[in-house]
Amino acid sequence: MMAKFFPFSIIVFIAISTVFAFDDIDSLKCSSGRYEDRIDCHPDPPVSRENCLERKCCWQEIENSSITDQQSLNLPILPKIGIPSCYFGENYVGYRVENFDHSSSSSLSLNLKRIQSSGFLFDIKNVKVNIEELSDKVVRIRFTDNDDPNRFEVPIPKLNLPKRSSSSSPSLLYNVSIVDNNRLIIRRLETNQSIIDINLAQLIYSDQFIQVTTRLPSNYIYGIGEHRAPFRKSTYWTRYTQWVSGLYPRPDHALYGNHPFYLVVEDESPSKSASGVFLFNSNAMDIITQPSPAITFRTIGGILDFFVFFGPKPEQVVQQYHHLIGLPAMPPFWSLGFHLSRYGYNNFTNLNETFMRNIKAGVPLDVQWTDIDMFDSFNDFTYDHKQFKELPDFIDNVLHANGMKFIPMFDCGISAGEPKKSYRPYDYGIEMDLFIKNSTDQLFLGKVWNKNTTVWPDFSHPNATKYWSKMFEEYHKIIEFDGAWIDMNEPTSFWSGQENGCPEGSRYENPQYVPGMVNENLTLRYMTLCMTAKHYHEQLHYNLHNLYSLSEAIATNAALTNLKKRPFILSRATAPGHGHWASHWDGDIVSDWSSMRWSISSILNFNLFGIPMVGADICGFNLSTTVELCTRWYQLGAFYTFARNHNDIYSSDQDPAALGGTVLKAAVSSLYVRYVLLLYLYTLFYNVHQNGGTVLRPMFFEFPDDKHSYEIETQFMWGDSILIAPILYPNQTEHKVYLPKGTWLKTDQLIIKSQGQYFTIQDKLDLVNYVFFRGGSIIPLQHLEKNTKLMNSIDFGLFVILDRQNSSAYAKGSLYLDSGDSLDPVKNGQYNFYNFEAKNNTLLIQSEWLGHKTSQNIDPIIIFEVLEEPISIRVNGNESIIKGFSYNKNEKSLYVPTKLPIYNEKSSSSTTTTNDHHRIHYLIEW
Repeated sequence: MMAKFFPFSIIVFIAISTVFAFDDIDSLKCSSGRYEDRIDCHPDPPVSRENCLERKCCWQEIENSSITDQQSLNLPILPKIGIPSCYFGENYVGYRVENFDHSSSSSLSLNLKRIQSSGFLFDIKNVKVNIEELSDKVVRIRFTDNDDPNRFEVPIPKLNLPKRSSSSSPSLLYNVSIVDNNRLIIRRLETNQSIIDINLAQLIYSDQFIQVTTRLPSNYIYGIGEHRAPFRKSTYWTRYTQWVSGLYPRPDHALYGNHPFYLVVEDESPSKSASGVFLFNSNAMDIITQPSPAITFRTIGGILDFFVFFGPKPEQVVQQYHHLIGLPAMPPFWSLGFHLSRYGYNNFTNLNETFMRNIKAGVPLDVQWTDIDMFDSFNDFTYDHKQFKELPDFIDNVLHANGMKFIPMFDCGISAGEPKKSYRPYDYGIEMDLFIKNSTDQLFLGKVWNKNTTVWPDFSHPNATKYWSKMFEEYHKIIEFDGAWIDMNEPTSFWSGQENGCPEGSRYENPQYVPGMVNENLTLRYMTLCMTAKHYHEQLHYNLHNLYSLSEAIATNAALTNLKKRPFILSRATAPGHGHWASHWDGDIVSDWSSMRWSISSILNFNLFGIPMVGADICGFNLSTTVELCTRWYQLGAFYTFARNHNDIYSSDQDPAALGGTVLKAAVSSLYVRYVLLLYLYTLFYNVHQNGGTVLRPMFFEFPDDKHSYEIETQFMWGDSILIAPILYPNQTEHKVYLPKGTWLKTDQLIIKSQGQYFTIQDKLDLVNYVFFRGGSIIPLQHLEKNTKLMNSIDFGLFVILDRQNSSAYAKGSLYLDSGDSLDPVKNGQYNFYNFEAKNNTLLIQSEWLGHKTSQNIDPIIIFEVLEEPISIRVNGNESIIKGFSYNKNEKSLYVPTKLPIYNEKSSSSTTTTNDHHRIHYLIEW
């Protein structure tokens, strides 16, 4: 029997429900099926044939496969979990569909009843599955305990659920079906490709272990962070654990971020459609991929709350995800400049010498940072009055007086070992009863850098923002900082639990299943708080650990906003929604070539996760760098969105001027190009702030029909117009760059016409030879100044690279401008936005919004791929305006000095019509 229910377009196939007897192994249909399709029925150790059969599962030991499949993908070896020996048979029925409810036109509800024990403690007997249409491109699937509506659910971020229209959209991209009474399938309507395919009978849903598997449409899967792994994730029996940890980035371990989101390209689709899945769950989790291809989610708490995004383009999938969790923040313009830092200045003399030698060497610089060695006894909200006594004056009279900024560190741990009434951050926290408690309701005492013991603010407490803002306000009167660096916020402790450990008898400290990449000891509390530690309303750290950094970022954002500053926050640990409040860097990365290469995968991942302001410490943090490595890392790091040099106290100096020679030359030349392009980069941030999406993106986002673009992880794009292809291996004097089909302009103004091929590029350290501008783009450029403050008032030019297809020529671009650091400029209308379009020997410049007063002009305009020398240039029909234009016959480039004002005093920010005569409108003809 078949029934259709529109407009949700749910198709329900009903088959007679059968409960199989398990008198013998044959009834399970264990012998059929492929090894790569096996779903683990006994993921909790120890596993034996006896234990497996007791769960009514299939047993067959098998040698783990070779890594041939992995090597064929040209990927490094990743953690292998092996083919399960204990697995579900075809006829296994753990849950049975009892009934379904389709009374709503936009949702379907199923009731699942547990038929037999899963082998895990406290099985949920009755599970409710609700599938809801949120929009024509987003569907939600919730698995909840039908008998207990109070199971833990993720409290932050507050999701921005799509607003569904009253009538279902005719452009619905998917349908939902229940097949054979146990398979939940969601398909893309256009191609009939299944995006979600779950066997509900194999669901495990207990109090502290939930497992669900869905087949994947292809092996092209991305996301699932944070891990030191390739950008394209392996589906060769690989585990990706979601449990934030303070250990340095290394393979096979969970790192600082928790992001259970993946994007998959449906490679069999002729349109190369993409889809994405996000699990809104903050508990410790393993995400397992296997060659079917399929993906398994195993979490040890909460509920299953999935969101499925149908794109159909990869960038659209990412935008849909970002709209849900919170659009990325708009960074201050100065944060896009170069940042200088290190752990180990130890005193002001060393800091000042480092700063001055780089200024004298001509390194553009915007922000000076300090690490915990600036503190008094490593305590937050202090500074060492002996070793850094000159610091406040330096900030005011050197940095701020010259348009530069200062950012100190704020560890989340607060010293609990100071003399009574001597340390305000501790005393005020005690007064507000704001610190995390242990299982016996005493202060939870751990240990970080402080001399004695450490306590942690409970950022889930309703008074946390008040406490944190007050500490920031008081500290700002002493040290006039401009942003915040929040570190160690996994939270990390040097003790695993308290000094005497954690309550061993608790099932939260020792759950039946512990995700596999937590650490070598497989303990959740390793170098962090006890799982039984208590937050506000008796919530356990077991549930909130992965959210600690996000709650701190939210409080820090509010604290900086209260200081009337556009927040810039750098955070080590992250969670979904983090990019709405703060940015990220790759933590304690090692100074070696493999770490530098991995940083590209990382920055691409975090753009998927909604944290586009991201980078790694240039030249690495741990261990001393080398001249060659640091040279290449500056050439790459200059094109991170967050570009900072920082390293460890035990490592040698690696700022550009300290290493000098080729390092200094590479740093200055690369940073020169970065600064020239900052207006373009700032506009990319405006776009994602408004719409979601990526600033740094993989090549296949722009070239989905180019099969090579899916395999390249050593190149990346700035938006849709600039390709970055750095040298990433030692001893290279030339490198091969893949340019997709089209017209490309190198930084030396050489035009390259590509059919989709590799080009050999000669390396020149004094010239940035690995940045390529895409034909069809109009890119704003500025002359370099010492810092971004000085660039706010200077004119900018336009690079127009015409793309000629079928003898026509076209290019487009845009520009966003504001004061650079005002609060909510978009919301308040205090910004300018311009659109550029070139075609048929004309360039149209139009303002879309004018709310920011500026004296800047457009000057000059350089147009490439102009095939013939013009006789004259006209602006709005007037030939007399443009004098002194020139044409380069060899480069086929046209140089046009313009001095066109971009702000009209008569403009009004309240004007919304684009054809208003007060707005900027230039038509340039040649």
